Amino acid sequence: MATAGQLKVAFVTGAGSGLGRATAKAFVTKGYATLLADRDETNGRKVEAELRQHGECLFVACDVTNDESVRHAVAQAVEKFGRLDAAFNAAGVDGEHGHMTAECTLENWHHVLNVDLTGTFHCLRHQIPELQKSGGGSIVNCASVAGIRGAPTFAAYSAAKHGVVGLTRAAALEYARQNIRVNAICPGTINTPMNQGLDQELLKNLVESSPAGRLGLPEEIAATVLWLCDDQAAFVNGQAIAVDGAWTAR
Repeated sequence: MATAGQLKVAFVTGAGSGLGRATAKAFVTKGYATLLADRDETNGRKVEAELRQHGECLFVACDVTNDESVRHAVAQAVEKFGRLDAAFNAAGVDGEHGHMTAECTLENWHHVLNVDLTGTFHCLRHQIPELQKSGGGSIVNCASVAGIRGAPTFAAYSAAKHGVVGLTRAAALEYARQNIRVNAICPGTINTPMNQGLDQELLKNLVESSPAGRLGLPEEIAATVLWLCDDQAAFVNGQAIAVDGAWTAR
């Protein structure tokens, strides 16, 4: 872990928009040097320019479905900033929806699992060795309430996010004694571009069925991620934490 006075370094995927962008901003604002990884170079560069007003950051184009692309991005973080202490693996897609499981196309199934689950695995397998070199650290994987509850007509997404939770728990058990913590955050319906792209009637129903009666804010997810990466959360490991306005409390 970084010593007193030493700059901590964070790595964020999906940093060009949504939860990744909000969390990258929170990391930079808190004083982390932050690697911004995203496959969308246009948005990534915009976020980099914005966040450089608040602190140190670097954008690197990265496709999480490509293992070599992830390896390169993690290597760039270490080359630029000297170490790695924290990561938020936020890149993800929800894929097609509105179809029953037997109607889910093979194309959608493979695409969603490749981005959401295999992409997270690519990140872990390159981030963990760098955390070991740094003496430990914290990784937060972005799952979903669909990773701890069933999600009708979202078979691929729900399967992928359940997989992220399982992967998180396995890694947490394996590396706990090396001072590496791995947790999953499970957002409810958050006001992000991905959710705004849902069918508006579906989105309305999701909001109306929420105990909180509103969409969550990306900044609320970011605050939870930063807490999980802080030394104050040192005994929190292997958890799937719902941030959902009590949706899963029922």
